[in-house]
Amino acid sequence: MTGVLQGRVAQARSFLFVPASRPERIAKALASGADIVVVDLEDAVESPAKDSARLALRAGFDALEPAQRGRLMVRINGRGTPWHAQDVELLAQLACAGLAGAMVPKAEDGPSLAALAGACPGLALLPLIESASGFCALDAVAQAPQVARLGLGHIDLQADLGMACGEDEAELAPARWSLVVASRHAGLAAPVDGVTTRLNDTERLQADTARSRRFGFAAKLCIHPAQIAVVHAALASTEAEVAWAHRVVDASRQAQGGAVQLDGAMVDAPVLLKAQQILSRQLVAG
Repeated sequence: MTGVLQGRVAQARSFLFVPASRPERIAKALASGADIVVVDLEDAVESPAKDSARLALRAGFDALEPAQRGRLMVRINGRGTPWHAQDVELLAQLACAGLAGAMVPKAEDGPSLAALAGACPGLALLPLIESASGFCALDAVAQAPQVARLGLGHIDLQADLGMACGEDEAELAPARWSLVVASRHAGLAAPVDGVTTRLNDTERLQADTARSRRFGFAAKLCIHPAQIAVVHAALASTEAEVAWAHRVVDASRQAQGGAVQLDGAMVDAPVLLKAQQILSRQLVAG
C-alpha cells in the first residue's frame, strides 16, 4: 500500500486545501475531482484552535472509507512551532491507517525531513519551498527520505524575500526553474506550483497553470473546488500534442530506436522523450 500511496502523490495534478477545523468539508472536497485533498493544520487554523482542529481531523479521518483516506494529505505546522510535535504524533497514527502523505511547510533542511520520515515510515512527504533558506537547501530537501515531490509556496516566498511581483510573476522564474531542476536531479516527480488566489478569475487560473506546465510543473495547489477542472484541463495534453506524440513513438519504433525524420524534422532521443512524456501525462489525466 505504501508504494501505491507514494505513486498517488507523485502523479496527482491537483491538491485542494480544506481547513482541519472544518472536517465536514472533507467529503465534499473529495467529491470535487481533486486528486489529493490537503487537510490544513497550518495557515487555515488560528493558533487557539490548533488542538481542537487536530481532534476534528482525527474524527473526520476515522469516518472515511479506505479509498478516501488514500487521497488525503495533512499539512502540518512547521518545525519549531508549539504544535509540531503533536501534529507529527497524529501523522504517525494516520499513516498507519492509510493517509496518503504529509505536506511540510517552510522546509529548509534535510535532517528535519529525515526525522519526520523516521517518525512516519513510508509516508509520502511533500515539502513546500517558501523561503530563502529553503532554496539554499533545495537539493538536500529534495533528496531527503520519503520525499515524493516538491511544492512551491510562492506567496510566503515573496514575503520572505521582500518581493513585489507583477501579475505574471516573471520575477519568480528563477525559483520555478530551480524547483524543476532540483526535482529532476533527485529523481522526483515534477513539482507542484503554488495557489492562484483570485477565486473568480478563470482566465488568470488558466494562465497561471499554463505557465506552470511550460516551466515543467505537473500539478498545482488549489484553494477552491471550482479550480480543479480548470487546472486539470490546463495541465492536460492537447489532442494535437497527443497525435504528434503517437506519430513520433511509431516512427521511432519503425526506425528501431535510431534517428528518423518526421514532417521534415529530426526525431532523436530528446524528441522521443518529449513524446513519451506527453503520452504519460495523458495516461495520468485519464
